[in-house]
Amino acid sequence: MRIASLSRSILLAGPAIMLAACVQGPDYARPDVPTPTSFRSPIALDEASSIADAPWWEVFKDPVLHGLVNQALTANPDVAVAAARVDQARALVGVAKSEALPQINYEGGYSIERTFIPFPNAATEAEYRGARGGISAAWELDVWGRVKRSTEAARADLFAQEEVRRGVLLSLVTDVAAGYFELLTLDQQLRIAQESSKVYGENVDFFTRRFEAGRDTRLPVERSEANYAQSQDRVADLGRRIAVQENVLSILMGSYPTTIPRGRLLTDQIVPPVPVGATTALLQRRPDIRQAEQMMISANAQVGVAAANYFPRIGLSAFFGSQSINFESAVNQTFSIWNIGGSLVGPLFDGGRLDSEKANREAYWDEMVGNYRKTILTAFKDTSDVLYAQKASAERRAALENQVAALQRAVDLSMQRFKGGRADYYEVLEAEQQLYPAQYSLAEARRDQLAAVVSLYKALGGGWQLTPDQWTNGSPTVPTSETTGSTPQPKRK
Repeated sequence: MRIASLSRSILLAGPAIMLAACVQGPDYARPDVPTPTSFRSPIALDEASSIADAPWWEVFKDPVLHGLVNQALTANPDVAVAAARVDQARALVGVAKSEALPQINYEGGYSIERTFIPFPNAATEAEYRGARGGISAAWELDVWGRVKRSTEAARADLFAQEEVRRGVLLSLVTDVAAGYFELLTLDQQLRIAQESSKVYGENVDFFTRRFEAGRDTRLPVERSEANYAQSQDRVADLGRRIAVQENVLSILMGSYPTTIPRGRLLTDQIVPPVPVGATTALLQRRPDIRQAEQMMISANAQVGVAAANYFPRIGLSAFFGSQSINFESAVNQTFSIWNIGGSLVGPLFDGGRLDSEKANREAYWDEMVGNYRKTILTAFKDTSDVLYAQKASAERRAALENQVAALQRAVDLSMQRFKGGRADYYEVLEAEQQLYPAQYSLAEARRDQLAAVVSLYKALGGGWQLTPDQWTNGSPTVPTSETTGSTPQPKRK
């Protein structure tokens, strides 16, 4: 009777204690990190919207590029690894939450014992058989918030892994886009190299005929052959670099090295407008900043866990079952067993372990705050770097377009002068030797301008509003062979 009364008292007191509980550790508050009101940029930025608000398929207009990105998002191993880590973190949240609930277990056992008893006149043996089974329950009352803080930390770790996954998706999209534009640049340079090789080959034939006719020396023949050999070397090297770049893209797409389809030529690629938006929005978009903040939240909660460990753990336990006894068939009895009770376990002396654990968690919080601030500084640096690169690449492209146009006119004029007998062929050679390198540089400037768009999209945290399913399923359908010129590879499940 007294046991039952005590049990009811504990059960009634438990919720009251929990309601009056004092959760240890500070509640999370975001550290004050002052941010500038504008990006350091060589151009005026006053747009309210941002390119980062648009999904990636609206930023990059090439339909073949859409297909490559789609396959990468579906088949790239890094995406699968990031998703698995999110699942791991989600499972750990369940583990942490489970400690706040009663833990109910079953138990059972059976034993046989034989005892030899040496009586004075005659020894004898006694056999004992016993069985026990029942259900037990234990529940730790989270009076000091240890379980709550542990769950809070686990949940923040889960959100951090979600941001890691979003960062992987964003990096994958931008890496594929940048790699695709690099491939188109190499294609353009190969066309220039093949054209120059054709022209230099015609020069070799021209000067060879003049030399054999006795109208010129051997020197022009040697110089033209050297130019032709150099152009052939460039063609071979560009072919190798194209194959290597295709292999890089193949790996990003989660496939073995293969030929990569092309869409629009480099010269036909569209440079989209790139509004930047407000500086404060950068903290909401960038996955690395959002991840850094979740790590701070986790670190703050872990300080609370360490503080709660100073206090006793209060628990309730109960058992209900039965036990049977059989002693050489003389006694054969089954008993019902039940008990209920409470426990209080707390530290008295631990050699400074709890103090060290709390100091460790507080230092970890300081580390995460420093990491958060550094991540914000890096984000503003990345954005500023890209804005300068964007302006420089546009100006460089315009200058090189003027240079190439002027050099092309110089080649045409020198050829007219040569055909009219007013200049020798060296003048034509000199103009051609200046034209082709400028065309290579112009192709690189076009690539750099497109790459600046890609980098700005990444620096601003592009696609931040997309869910994981929208990243992989919200984009346009993979182009067919009619648009790519080749048979598209099927998506992997």
